[in-house]
Amino acid sequence: MIEPHAPAPPGTTPPWAGPARLPVRPGIGRFLVLAGVFVCAACGLVYELELVALASYLIGDSVTQASVVLSVMVFAMGIGSLFAKRLRWHAAAAFGAIEAALALVGGLSAMALYAAFAWTGDWGGIWANGSRCLLVAFSLAIGLLIGAEVPLLMELIQRIRRQDPGGAVADLFAADYVGALVGGLAFPFLLLPLLGQLTGALITGTVNVIVGGALVLGLFRRDLSCRARCLLLITNLAVLGTLAAAAVLVDDFERAARQAVYGQDVRVALQTDVQEVVLTGGTRGRPLDLFLDGRLRVSGRDEHRYHEALVHPAMYGEHARVLILGGGDGLAAREVLRHPDVHRLDVVELDAGVVRLAREDPALSALNGHVYDDRRVQVTTGDAFNWLRGAPRGVYDVVIADLPDPGITASTKLYSQEFYGLARRALAPGGRLVVHAGPVSSRPRVFWTVDRTIRAAGLRTVPYCVGGRDSGFAAGPDRTTGASRAPRDWGFVLASARRPALRLDSHESERTLTQAGLEADGRAAEETRVGGSEVSTLVHPRY
Repeated sequence: MIEPHAPAPPGTTPPWAGPARLPVRPGIGRFLVLAGVFVCAACGLVYELELVALASYLIGDSVTQASVVLSVMVFAMGIGSLFAKRLRWHAAAAFGAIEAALALVGGLSAMALYAAFAWTGDWGGIWANGSRCLLVAFSLAIGLLIGAEVPLLMELIQRIRRQDPGGAVADLFAADYVGALVGGLAFPFLLLPLLGQLTGALITGTVNVIVGGALVLGLFRRDLSCRARCLLLITNLAVLGTLAAAAVLVDDFERAARQAVYGQDVRVALQTDVQEVVLTGGTRGRPLDLFLDGRLRVSGRDEHRYHEALVHPAMYGEHARVLILGGGDGLAAREVLRHPDVHRLDVVELDAGVVRLAREDPALSALNGHVYDDRRVQVTTGDAFNWLRGAPRGVYDVVIADLPDPGITASTKLYSQEFYGLARRALAPGGRLVVHAGPVSSRPRVFWTVDRTIRAAGLRTVPYCVGGRDSGFAAGPDRTTGASRAPRDWGFVLASARRPALRLDSHESERTLTQAGLEADGRAAEETRVGGSEVSTLVHPRY
């Protein structure tokens, strides 16, 4: 695509690097170049954010994934800038080729990552390593191409009208940074909610290749030979065709990938304002499964063991007013309402879409016993941490934290000393707090860190664990790691201002727990105690 030229004698300017022959006035030409910088910067940041978001969803641990993507991409941008020095005498053709490549790689990156995730056949092991390699490869490639843009654009803008280097750099980076701002805001507020990650990346690639091709072929076409113009046009059309074909097939691709991940029995798949929600089964005798962002949140095979163990030990004693943090699926509320002397149940759930499904989906609402039709249940949509900051003091007899696993980075604040301090403030005298703290057998350090953190908030604790998980996906709020390594238990921490009793109400029926079994569960958890656990806080998370 780039026409070769003989090297220029030392100290001279090659004839093709002289003033550009533009079809418009220089002032308009500079404006068009800066507008191209603006759009390309916005597209580049969208690719970056898309990699971070998808990697966090597929692999987990958003802090690690963001660090990997950003550090690799910034490093690659430096390498790309150095490489672009060799192309500056062919700035127009090189910029057109780089934008076509960037649009293709960036536009298809989300589909490639999702395909690798869906068809590797193992949610841990091979995928954990292969996905990171693929993530690094895309970050490196996109960073190299983005890094090569700026030197070439600097060369092009200087060829339109020479100015002092400082002024040219200021103009160029001003357009670049403003474009990055627009791209950074467009991704979470426009592209992701309206188009989703896959289509959003494809649309971004389409905009990228159109703007890059139009800038070179429209403004700098006289700097290219006829052969170079034809090659660049054909390349851009091929990239556009590829992205368009992918956009046409994206729904079928996503459906096939989702079935590869969740099985053939996907009934509901939707993207709420908070997360992806998938329901499988629940008809013709098949157990219902609820997935949130790829994590099995509810398994109809064994959810009763999890929710009964979460709720009933905390209900021993006064329980007229109960607060559930999370639990939008209504299953913890179902267990609470088995106690007839509950006067009020408040549920604080972040995702209104989950509550809506729990109300309206026939299988899920049947599983939760239609709890949201009960007048005692009051639902608030909001972040549990922020809600507790304004919660009434000393009101609730029982607070139940039915929240995502502490190992998920976004949830670490919900397992912090500050959070438990707020929960303690909401408890009535003698009130109890119960927390799901992750599997004890496979993650004892995390479990005992939760216990240590609750005690640091001024509460006394009694840990216990319940076995009997299904051997497939990990039920409860834990991320699946493959059937062979799926946790086989749930760990809980019961806490109160005074040491709580690990007991059950004798009148409550239809549960798998027994008093003798619960006491044995407490001893089993105590045997796994890990010394030296540190307190987790907002500014120093330990999970």
